[in-house]
Amino acid sequence: MAVTLEQAQRVGCTCLKALLRFAFMVANNLVAIPSYVLYLIMLQPLRVLDSKSFWYIEGVLFKWLLAMVASWGWWAGYSVVEWGDDVKAVSEDEAMVLVNHQATGDVCTLMMCLQDKGTVVRQMMWLMDHIFKYTNFGIVSLIHGDFFIRQGKAHRDQQLVLLKEHLEKYYRSRNRKWIVLFPEGGFLRKRRETSQAFAKKNNLPFLKHVTLPRLGATQVILKTLVAPQENGTPAGGDAVIKESKSKGLQWVIDTTIAYPKGEPIDIQTWILGYRQPTVTHVHYRIFPVKDVPAEPEALTHWLYQRFIEKEDLLTHFYETGAFPPLQGQTKAISREMTLSNLWLVGIQSLAFLSGGMWYCIFQYFYHCLF
Repeated sequence: MAVTLEQAQRVGCTCLKALLRFAFMVANNLVAIPSYVLYLIMLQPLRVLDSKSFWYIEGVLFKWLLAMVASWGWWAGYSVVEWGDDVKAVSEDEAMVLVNHQATGDVCTLMMCLQDKGTVVRQMMWLMDHIFKYTNFGIVSLIHGDFFIRQGKAHRDQQLVLLKEHLEKYYRSRNRKWIVLFPEGGFLRKRRETSQAFAKKNNLPFLKHVTLPRLGATQVILKTLVAPQENGTPAGGDAVIKESKSKGLQWVIDTTIAYPKGEPIDIQTWILGYRQPTVTHVHYRIFPVKDVPAEPEALTHWLYQRFIEKEDLLTHFYETGAFPPLQGQTKAISREMTLSNLWLVGIQSLAFLSGGMWYCIFQYFYHCLF
């Protein structure tokens, strides 16, 4: 079929825009990430003298970096509408966030929609595939204290031990509040067939829009971060504890990401912006951690139920274009998540000014030495 002049112009315009966006993203990374690292190197004396203040500053810089990633999608017209419980109400408490996983864009979507949730972004820890360590953002995640988990049966037991050690060493010492993980252990398209075969073998529900989650990391997080029981009740639920002690993990936030027509956004699309403006829908449901069973078999059942509910939520969304109302509601309420363009421009400007400043400093010392 012959290509019309108008179609050729449209394709050319899209390619040019994608090229310019890619060039901006590369420049953005080249100034923002080294600046983040260099600022923290300069602040190492503060880390020794006042660790709390150091990690506060690091968290602010980390949030700004994630805001830059969010801006790439925001300016391409990739926005978010939120449904379900209002997670801002628990933004100052410790929480574990369970998310379904469809594509690389899921992480970018969370980076965007959590920006307006108080201190969450600067105080959160991510669990992600170890391959992420070798990306441009890997050095940032390493410094921030995120955990890179290696998938596969051969590594599973060792990784869970390492996760426990990592949480004990870094979670509270760096004043982390939220921890984000993808319990499915991989992308939907890669795990669906295996998950369906496992479900059939074990007489479990047939799932199309999610896969059955894995228990390991969730169990380790609960065992490590939930405060010890007091009078038979987990602290952070109804128990009263001393202010000097952490209340421990208090909430589990079941988060479901839905893309129109079930077509997820990947990181390439997020960066290049060649897809038409898209609204991603994010549904939250909050559970008190005291209602989550600790015993492995009961926890497995509880976790499976969350993903069976996700399947129902996504089925309803793909059929109607909206999530169903919460229990007790007659109508589902949605909230459009917004970002301030002025704030995003300010952060981007600061990144480029910082890059220029560090360049001038290195040039000065280079001429002084040579």
